[in-house]
Amino acid sequence: MPAELRFSLSDSQSSPPQASVAASLATASWCARRGWPVHPLAAGRKTPAANCTDCRSTPHSPSECPCLPAGRWCHGFHAATLDQRRIANWWGAHPDYGIGIACGPAGLVVIDIDAHSTRPPTRDRILPGIPIGEHVDLTGLADGFHTLAVLAALRGQKSPAEDNTTLRVRTPRGGLHVWYRTTDNRRWRCSSGSSHGAALAWQVDVRAHGGYIVAPGTTTRDGTYTPLDHVREPAALPAWLAQELERTGHLPALSIPAPRPVPPRAQQAVLAAGGGRDRTQRMLASILAPLEACGHVSEGAGFSDTLNRAAYTLGGLVAAGRLTEEEAQRALTQTAAAARPGQERRAAQIIRSGLAAGLQHPLHTRRGPR
Repeated sequence: MPAELRFSLSDSQSSPPQASVAASLATASWCARRGWPVHPLAAGRKTPAANCTDCRSTPHSPSECPCLPAGRWCHGFHAATLDQRRIANWWGAHPDYGIGIACGPAGLVVIDIDAHSTRPPTRDRILPGIPIGEHVDLTGLADGFHTLAVLAALRGQKSPAEDNTTLRVRTPRGGLHVWYRTTDNRRWRCSSGSSHGAALAWQVDVRAHGGYIVAPGTTTRDGTYTPLDHVREPAALPAWLAQELERTGHLPALSIPAPRPVPPRAQQAVLAAGGGRDRTQRMLASILAPLEACGHVSEGAGFSDTLNRAAYTLGGLVAAGRLTEEEAQRALTQTAAAARPGQERRAAQIIRSGLAAGLQHPLHTRRGPR
């Protein structure tokens, strides 16, 4: 393998490929040793090798395909493997095939920056979810390098394109793949920068679960995917970038528990609180106490259900005129953020759902003696 394509030899799991081994097989084998499942790409192209004749004539899901258990590569990244024998068979028979890596099973999130020569879209699609006023001069905004740089600048961060702490791969058409590894079990989703759905920025694609990335060293008709600098290891996904991916819909739809009625004991506590602002504050503190307690346990505390119940209860109090919806929203948001930092998006959805349900069931209190 050419020196410029070699990965770090400090990795105890691998040794340098022998010069007599075909470059594609050596690269595929090395990737698999890194824990990155690989699959063949069509010769000279960046698309998966074609399915077999039977699979093309009788469409079926990858889970039902007889080729995969038999060691064949049908269905693109679904066939990705770490099996060294299978890899030797595939690229030994087809050394001209390129290498694709299934990002999800590999634990990778790759930021794919394009540099296409096209006109920018409407302002609302340049940075999804971030308004760009008409007074902002967009002259010179031409590609994904620009949009990603603007997003990073807004967050006070360095653009991933300039992140020299992680593996970066120059694409044959002037783009850049910035590789990161995941640090938790969240299943980040793929997206296209031109999508009307989930999208990080115009001309910036995301390769994650449900997608693949072209391995460094793969050569297509347009050229070779070439690593930059000397870094050959993906760095951890930066926290700010993870927050942006979450904000722009790169996580699966959340399963929010159905709102539950306020438990009888909680209803009794609310009824007993009676009127008065001080009593309302004490009642609010009592309702939020179980949610605060979740912050003392990293997991297994039933956070979602606890937050849902608190939101439902406060929704009922809002409907009864005991506090404003803004007060309820603020109290729930602040308490949830303290208990589970980094889960603001999920918490916001649960709060909205619980409050909306509680607003339909006013929770009146008995006024005690003055």
